[in-house]
Amino acid sequence: MTTPHSFVCAALVTLVMVPPAFGQGSPPLRTPDGQPNIQGVWTNFDPTPFEAPDDIDLERLAPLAVWFPGTNRPQRPPATLSPEARSRGPQGPWGDGPGDALRNERRRSMIVDPPSGRAPLRDSAIARRNQNLVHLTDGWLTHTPWERCITRGIPGGMFPGGYGAGYQILQVPGYVVIFYEMIHEARIIPIDDRAPLSEDIRLWNGNPRGRWEGETLVVETANYNDQGTIGTNIASRGLRGIQQSEALTIVERFTRVDADTIDYEVTIDDPGPFTAPWTVAMPLNRDTTYQIFEYECHAGNYGLENSLRAGRAEDAAGGQ
Repeated sequence: MTTPHSFVCAALVTLVMVPPAFGQGSPPLRTPDGQPNIQGVWTNFDPTPFEAPDDIDLERLAPLAVWFPGTNRPQRPPATLSPEARSRGPQGPWGDGPGDALRNERRRSMIVDPPSGRAPLRDSAIARRNQNLVHLTDGWLTHTPWERCITRGIPGGMFPGGYGAGYQILQVPGYVVIFYEMIHEARIIPIDDRAPLSEDIRLWNGNPRGRWEGETLVVETANYNDQGTIGTNIASRGLRGIQQSEALTIVERFTRVDADTIDYEVTIDDPGPFTAPWTVAMPLNRDTTYQIFEYECHAGNYGLENSLRAGRAEDAAGGQ
């Protein structure tokens, strides 16, 4: 018997094998079933800091400097690869991929609300994150789910990570699918009025429900577990390692403003680590030349193993 889930999986495989046919030109405005067409490969290479710089950053970075010496030293500017080099492999660390035309303009911060450009963090959330950083090599649970090759989370997976910045959006009747290059996740978003899941069901990336408001795809997600983190890698700055709670809900908006640009916006509401809701906004850029490569996280995940090995070496040196 064919189930809705098996239908979506089969359609996803077909679409991945046969990319949308609009190629280099402007895509059609509508899919065959009438959805606004946001299909394609999109990137979010972005030099904008996640939070607006503030004096408190020095205090926040103090625990980080224990494990990443030289955090406050000036960094060399990212290299720029030629189109020929880009076509031969994944985009390099920290945005070495596209030319200026496909990089977002630098802005004050990705956080656009509150006006300060800072996430309204509770002191308890900062203390828990700092405790994990100081004890990072004590065990795997002090690392983020990204470092453990589980997930970058939702919405964390949409935040620029510096590399692996490709997103392929596919559409079939009743669904929008977002395939993430980093951690190679496929997020299936139903576009209908189905009932939400029971409160007893808790998921790493929550349970999404989508709808169209004019040309904007609105996705509301709830039913999270409390094991994930809002920001997973260092590109999300002070939000890296901030633990989410089961009360987390988010509202995302994908608005196609022209043939090559989607304005992405997400409002995060979690009274556990935050004192108020806050919003992130950034452009996604359609790139017909970008190649999404396999992200073999576990196959190459020596970072976590070496981190724990270093911790055990420190224990042995200290006589523990």
